[in-house]
Amino acid sequence: MAELFSQSWMKDYMKMWNSDADLTNALAKLNFTSVIAYGLQNEKSPRGFIRIENGEVSDADVFSDQEVNWDLRASTESWDKWMKKPPGMMGLGTAYASGKLKFYLGDYGSMIKNPAMAGPFIKTFAVMGKV
Repeated sequence: MAELFSQSWMKDYMKMWNSDADLTNALAKLNFTSVIAYGLQNEKSPRGFIRIENGEVSDADVFSDQEVNWDLRASTESWDKWMKKPPGMMGLGTAYASGKLKFYLGDYGSMIKNPAMAGPFIKTFAVMGKV
């Protein structure tokens, strides 16, 4: 397996994301377009990013000062755990409340309160597990 959030990992994540019709269709219905960065807590910058246009990932690579809308961080152990067993709504809430999942950018509260966004967000962890 490629190193977490490396270029090859991000490219594989893009392929897995775009091959998941439930995820892409749910986000396309919302006209969801955004740039999401992923990384490790306590590092200055995220490690990788994806650019989403109307639900599909159009670009994925290592982070190099792109402007992002969301920046999600966790420890390597937490990312590994979630990729093996994706969190549900309660697990995600617990991870956020305990600081295991941090949003350096983006509004977790407003996103998780919107069922049309919360479901696809949780689904992204299952997609990560396929990489």
